[in-house]
Amino acid sequence: MAKKALIIGSGLGGLSTALRLSYQGYNVEILEQHHTPGGRLNTLKKDDFTFDVGPSFFSMSYEFRELFDSIGEPIPFELNELNPLYTVNIQGRDRVYHIYKDLDRLAKEFESIESDFESKARKYLKRAGEVFHDTEYRIIKKNFNGILHYLLSMSTVPKKHLPKMFRSFWAELERNFESEDVKIIFSLVAFFLGATPFNTPSVYNLLNYTELQHDGYWNVKGGMYKIVEGISGLLEKKGVKITLNTRVTTVNTQNGKVVSVTDANGLSHTADLFVVNADAAAFRGQFLGRKKYAEPKLDKLEWTLAPFTIYLGVKGRIDGIAHHNYFLGNNFRQYADTIFRSEVAPEKPYYYVNVASKSNPECAPPDCENLFILCPVPDMRVKPDWSDAGKLADEIIQDLGERVNYDIAGNIISKTVYTPVEWASMFSLYKGSGLGLAHGMKQIGALRPANKDEEMNNLYYVGASTHPGTGLPIVVIGSKLVTERINNEHPVI
Repeated sequence: MAKKALIIGSGLGGLSTALRLSYQGYNVEILEQHHTPGGRLNTLKKDDFTFDVGPSFFSMSYEFRELFDSIGEPIPFELNELNPLYTVNIQGRDRVYHIYKDLDRLAKEFESIESDFESKARKYLKRAGEVFHDTEYRIIKKNFNGILHYLLSMSTVPKKHLPKMFRSFWAELERNFESEDVKIIFSLVAFFLGATPFNTPSVYNLLNYTELQHDGYWNVKGGMYKIVEGISGLLEKKGVKITLNTRVTTVNTQNGKVVSVTDANGLSHTADLFVVNADAAAFRGQFLGRKKYAEPKLDKLEWTLAPFTIYLGVKGRIDGIAHHNYFLGNNFRQYADTIFRSEVAPEKPYYYVNVASKSNPECAPPDCENLFILCPVPDMRVKPDWSDAGKLADEIIQDLGERVNYDIAGNIISKTVYTPVEWASMFSLYKGSGLGLAHGMKQIGALRPANKDEEMNNLYYVGASTHPGTGLPIVVIGSKLVTERINNEHPVI
């Protein structure tokens, strides 16, 4: 009889792992505490509007192709490449920057502020690309059997990249560009992934390579939730059951193995092996009582910023905004320096706006727009009280309306606000941290919580806070890595 795998959580990492295991012959079941599968990759339908709840685009689209190729199925959704990738509106500037994947077109955007931009950018991206390809299979797409194994793999990375481990993302940009605006725009890939370019290692300049040269950015026709719907359809085809509204409360262990989990209704769920698609650090502390991951220790780790999100259904067409947009203030260094430790909501907040109706008209009623606004804010370790959420939301809406020259506040049909408190509750995010553990040099590779439990022989982890890290394509890679471990240690028959 085929082994049964029970997956706790149906984020993209859990769904991708379920897909791989079920097509290899495992009997798979998924437990999900939310009322819909997908984790942060979710959907909100309200007042005839449809919103992406979390991720609205991604890079490294080929990782999705690899996932479906590995099970012999066509991709069950339609990929849409973005170009321009996004726009950037910096307060006080007399123009909006359009960020193109084509460097010759991007050079025209920056020709008045950065001399010889194209030549500088090509050199910068060439070096960033070397870091990406020199670490892709040595570090990112590789399982580690402990710290020593990881250090041995690190030792095979060309030594020319070593200085990047000790320079910040911003310092690397300063070595290559003069314009403050160019440096700010290139650093957004770090900032909106929940960190700042001033404390992120410069090895992550490789993200500029993935967005501007290697693969670009993509979204999905009809909305990002089509990814979840497509995978769910294939799982149904293989007989995988997804049980919703089911919160695991207890993990039951015996002789170095997990034997079952108990849900909030008192029901017991047994399996041969278990895969946790919840935060790999917090789960160890909260459910397994590991002292290394007790709350005081967790609080001292580096976590990504929390999401503050607004979902607006707006009457009318807004001409002054594109599908993907960043709205920034004029104090980037000061803002980035204080955002992690501020106990109050940010003043003149920086935020991202996704208007899916620009590309997918079916997401909104006729002559309307759906706006998803994301503002990175301090997590609940720093700011636990969000009673001022309404004030922050109103400030963002007012600022956005002024920047795009449209009365957004006066034309709102539908409005929903999620603070870090809601995000933590809905998707079990530790203290509301949006993307789990950050990627400082002390929290990468085997220095992250491992995807195989230290004590339980049949317990595994997948998702943002385990190896290899956060982001949609990265957790898809993580699903491949954890599946390889399971295949080696618990063969299907």
